[in-house]
Amino acid sequence: MDVENLSGLQVDRAEPSDWAALAKIDSVAAAGDHARRDSIRRWCEQGVVVMARDSSGPLGYSALEYSFFEQGFITMLMVAPSARRRGVGAHLLTALETICTTAKLFTSTNVSNHPMQQLLQRAGWHPVGLLHGLDEGDPELFYLCPSTRLRDATVIGGSTTH
Repeated sequence: MDVENLSGLQVDRAEPSDWAALAKIDSVAAAGDHARRDSIRRWCEQGVVVMARDSSGPLGYSALEYSFFEQGFITMLMVAPSARRRGVGAHLLTALETICTTAKLFTSTNVSNHPMQQLLQRAGWHPVGLLHGLDEGDPELFYLCPSTRLRDATVIGGSTTH
């Protein structure tokens, strides 16, 4: 599924075999976090990952799941350190907004993660809540995608969904 192809950047669904290449560009996994590597592998096997790449290979990835109150939730959005500030994250967000099948799409980030907050604000997402206790001393800030940016999730194939 080719979601987007702008200026040499392609965003499409990752294959299960892509997990190792994605783990190499993930700064946490590349630093030796085995739990993150396992998560990347599981997400790829479940088919919930979209990845951005160009002719040099993977530049970023994101996982979209539906276990957050049965709404779309971006569990992870990671851009390779060498590809940051080049629009990769924005392309991933746009792709996820396009493929989300629910009426609402959420994500979260630590209060300390200013680049992600800036990305979400530039994309028009709205802060909707703050949760303390996940990471000691660094609360989690939740965001909601404006419904105008999502495709119509209420009517799919002529039938109404809830």
